[in-house]
Amino acid sequence: MLSKQDQLTELVRKLESKNHVFSTDPLLITERLQDEAATPLQKIRRRAERIDSNGALAGTLNKIDGRIKGIILIMSVLWCISGFLGLFALLQANVVNFFYVLVCLLGFHTVMLLGWLIFTVINRGSQSPSLITSFISPKALIRGKDDVTQAAVELYDEQLHHTGMRWYLSKFSHQLWLATLTGMLFAIIFLLIVRQYSFSWESTLLSDQALMSLTHWLGWLPSLVGFHVPDTEAIIQSRLATEAMPLSIARQWASLLIGSLLMYGIVPRAIAWALCALMFNRQKMKIDLNLPYYQKILNFWQRKVVDADDFVEKIQAVAPVAKISTGNKLVVLLEYKHSDPHWYHTAGQAFIHPAPVEFGVLDDREDMDKILQYLEQHEVQVLVGIHAKALPDRGTMRKLDKIVTHAKQGVIVQLLEDTSSMEKQDSVRRQQWQAALAERNIGLVS
Repeated sequence: MLSKQDQLTELVRKLESKNHVFSTDPLLITERLQDEAATPLQKIRRRAERIDSNGALAGTLNKIDGRIKGIILIMSVLWCISGFLGLFALLQANVVNFFYVLVCLLGFHTVMLLGWLIFTVINRGSQSPSLITSFISPKALIRGKDDVTQAAVELYDEQLHHTGMRWYLSKFSHQLWLATLTGMLFAIIFLLIVRQYSFSWESTLLSDQALMSLTHWLGWLPSLVGFHVPDTEAIIQSRLATEAMPLSIARQWASLLIGSLLMYGIVPRAIAWALCALMFNRQKMKIDLNLPYYQKILNFWQRKVVDADDFVEKIQAVAPVAKISTGNKLVVLLEYKHSDPHWYHTAGQAFIHPAPVEFGVLDDREDMDKILQYLEQHEVQVLVGIHAKALPDRGTMRKLDKIVTHAKQGVIVQLLEDTSSMEKQDSVRRQQWQAALAERNIGLVS
């Protein structure tokens, strides 16, 4: 999967392509990052973090991730309990056949482990469908219908189908097997503590010598790590045992059983789990900075004049000069308040005598309905005061366009200064407004 930072970055990309309204304007963040010193990937990640200023996007990703990890934990606990109960039911008799118990413990597990190893070698380059995917699919874990949730679910679903996810799913499978084997180990230790068992062995097809040799082979690896395994005499005495055997011999068989479960079951499965974890970390998904979305941002940050001889001046759009009517006036601030309550006085005497109607700040839909209703009933020229922080984005221009269509005496705009902002940023923002107003032929108060 992608890292947490990259997941957030990709989620921002998906939402921005769907015209989602963020808590912080992406254009503003992009401009502020232009002069920061960092690698392109670091700046792209910072941009996503700052756009998600209220943490809503990261919270949605964490919720999905938490539910996936919760499902994995619950399944691991259930598999551990099933292993415990299965072995508890198997060891009810006081005299048990050692090889029968060993096959029940490790037979299917060994076949599955070898099958996984062969399949991994054969199918090295592709992602195979897995039943495990259905358990951790975000579509089944979260049901939100909002844009953020849907985009996050789509992002996680894409990650589950990435080729590197085969190692993640294999790691999950090994984790369930480890939980089962651990449950069996707990059951064996518990039963050996509270009950005394006798172990026997017998076979119809295999000779006694073959089974004795097999016992010695099984005991070789556990004996290397300190487990006491049955010697030749103990193996012979256990042949077709039906009654309680000496405690020393029973302990040797019990030690071999525990050692075999550890060395031939838990340890190989743990190695397979560690291998999958290592391969998954090596094949983690990464952001593709060659996507047009990221290239557009990177090109904006790298836009500089390198050689004056090669520089071709671009003609910048200029808004027409505002023409102030002699009729009644309405003044309104768009989205932002201003420190000077008489900001419109700088537009000229026509906006002082007679005094205009002051609408206040136009922000939400209710304000929009009020001003449109007022304009339907009165013939006025509207002076719109726009703060330097405001961006000519879709939402802002949509409000301005509605006012233009309803104002019977026309609309003019006054860009208000912000003494706390940087001169370079003011210049860029003013040019953006010049272009937007020129496109709509809206007059600008000089």
